[in-house]
Amino acid sequence: MLRRILFLVGLLTFSGLIWHIGPVRIVDAVAGLGPIAGVVILLPSLLMYLLEAYGWRLTLRQYADAVSFGRLLAIRTAGEVVNMTTPTAYVGGEPLKAMLLKPSGVPMIEGLASVITAKTTMTIAQVLFILLGIGLAFGLVGSSGGGHASLLAAVVGVGLLLFGIALFVMVQRIGLFLGLLNVLRWCRIRIAYLEAREDKLRELDRTILDFYTRDRRAFVLSISFFFLGWLAEALEVFVILHYIGGGRADPLAAVAIGALSVFIKGGTFFIPGSLGAQEGGNLLVLVVFGYSEVVGITFALLRRVRELVWIAIGLLCLAGLGGTLTQTGEPSQKP
Repeated sequence: MLRRILFLVGLLTFSGLIWHIGPVRIVDAVAGLGPIAGVVILLPSLLMYLLEAYGWRLTLRQYADAVSFGRLLAIRTAGEVVNMTTPTAYVGGEPLKAMLLKPSGVPMIEGLASVITAKTTMTIAQVLFILLGIGLAFGLVGSSGGGHASLLAAVVGVGLLLFGIALFVMVQRIGLFLGLLNVLRWCRIRIAYLEAREDKLRELDRTILDFYTRDRRAFVLSISFFFLGWLAEALEVFVILHYIGGGRADPLAAVAIGALSVFIKGGTFFIPGSLGAQEGGNLLVLVVFGYSEVVGITFALLRRVRELVWIAIGLLCLAGLGGTLTQTGEPSQKP
């Protein structure tokens, strides 16, 4: 019920922004792009998906060669579409990724461990990217006005997020799943499904710990590739602003805007699709950086279009991989 209310509020906010700025002005801004510009705008997101797939591949360790990179990319794209389209706070597609690895010979334990560690390295890279962007924003926007207060609030928010990630990594090293099981037992909550799989949970914790202690090089490289993926998102910002901002696109400003956009999207995950909040936040950021409201809302809409394109691609990957779940919980195997 709460999510429906939030979605409705987001939809009303989104509609209000369009009405305030003017649909005709927005259409005029988009009409001059053309098909070539549309393709060029999509290229950075393709690069982002490629880099992030390789960042995940590094966490598969000895099973990395068991899955072709093309299939791994398709699996990640299919999992991400579940993250983007279901109310699971961007984690619902992770178990699906592990399940889709099984036909390639990757055990479920190793698959789950890889998606958990990859999600961790991706989030660490995300925080580093946001910190870089906030630092650049301080230098570019200046220290006067409300923009400074907003950036300071963002720093505090990222600091808390960084602390949360450090705590999450520490819990993984101690034993995430057995720890959760023990907490449930302490609360006198017994879940038969988890109780019957205590040995599997212990093995999963052991596999995750083994990655952090024995594969530190892969850990650092995975963070690096995910960080490059986030920089590819900044490249997308640069390309969009180049086309709709009258050539006023600065690389450093693109990194700052991209990072703040990521921060806004992550901070509004509880709103379905971050609808309204993402558009309003992007509009505010672009205005702070000296762009017009028309450019700001057009920028936000073009990024929405990119999301829809990748959702369509993800659904095609999901169908091609036979990702429809059967009653037994296994992915169906289509020839």
